[in-house]
Amino acid sequence: MNLLKESANRTPIVDNVFAIVAKAKEDKEKNGPENVVDATIGSLYGEDGKLVALDTVFNSLKSLDNRVLAKYAASFNGNPDFREKVYDWVLDGNSHLSHQVIATPGGTGAVDMTISECLDAGQTLIIPNIAWGSYALMAQMGNLDVARYDLFEGDCFNLDSFKETCQAVMQKQNRLVIIINDPCHNPTGYAMSKEEWKAVVDYLKEVSKTHAVVLLNDIAYIDFSYRGAEAKEYFSVFDDITDNMAVVVAFSLSKSMTSYGLRCGAAIVMAKQQETADELKIVFEKNARATWSNINNGAMAMFVDVLDNHLDAYNKERQTYVDLLRERSEIFIKEADEAGLKHYPYKEGFFVTLSMDNDTRDVFHEALMANHIYTVKVNQGIRVAVCSLSLEKTKGLAGKMKEILDSVQ
Repeated sequence: MNLLKESANRTPIVDNVFAIVAKAKEDKEKNGPENVVDATIGSLYGEDGKLVALDTVFNSLKSLDNRVLAKYAASFNGNPDFREKVYDWVLDGNSHLSHQVIATPGGTGAVDMTISECLDAGQTLIIPNIAWGSYALMAQMGNLDVARYDLFEGDCFNLDSFKETCQAVMQKQNRLVIIINDPCHNPTGYAMSKEEWKAVVDYLKEVSKTHAVVLLNDIAYIDFSYRGAEAKEYFSVFDDITDNMAVVVAFSLSKSMTSYGLRCGAAIVMAKQQETADELKIVFEKNARATWSNINNGAMAMFVDVLDNHLDAYNKERQTYVDLLRERSEIFIKEADEAGLKHYPYKEGFFVTLSMDNDTRDVFHEALMANHIYTVKVNQGIRVAVCSLSLEKTKGLAGKMKEILDSVQ
């Protein structure tokens, strides 16, 4: 007897990150944490080797009345003051499109909602060839296909591959849903220039003459950009979209507020016409009601309180860790370049990804673990989480990795 729908994918989920994290933990317990390099963790860690939980954020959360923490949100699309604060914080005055905001369980909720409501089963989602693995899993769960564009041409965004992939998908369906994870791309740390963004939008404007276009911009790591407010200036390019386009920005409190487990974020829907934004909002909020029903009220209240009453302290505390992340990444990149350890173009963010074919990657990954260095395999590379490495652990790491790579080639 078949208890599941015919289209259900019955292959057990394999989360490579958590499997390697478990191996690293076992090694640290056996050989001591000082003898193990754990570059697997995709969360920000301090120099003390502990998870960063910003005091400004959690002091605010703990100061809230218990009833605020316990109660339902005002609506299943989020509290009005939260939605307003999210829009103002994220866009920072850089866009003037019509918009709507729907609270979601982390940035993941915003991504999944957009994929599931903007594509019909059997259609194709467009993503980068090097990307967060959950994009493809979400597509799979919605019975969607995936088309991948090559992310890089040299040290730049590969616009030609992006166009070719869009053209191929246009032959099969009447709309495009495209994910661009930028800035602070996971897992390469790339950040597109404003000019690259303009080229993408200009092309999609042409596409929109015959096909509806939904551009999903995943900005999970934007508040740890090394460029501060400048990192949000590219949003102004979206003001040029056509009536047959929409942009959905997926925002995550997980990274911005170091509140990973509170599961709070938002989908910011932007369109030329208010009617378009409203139509998407109607469908998205029904999806919210049917899927998760309500978002963490305490997390939303905390976000509003921090921005209203503790903004300077929050920005100062966050900047301390932005600077630390920059210092770690600069050490790793400099030493990698000196050692000849190839990596994808890194600008900013939590991760650096080494560049190699998948066969080399597999052998190299095993060799690293044999030398007590734990990383995460991605398509065509090895992800190094500089966000979780102390300065001491970062220094000398690239050179040692190059020696290990040379020994297996």
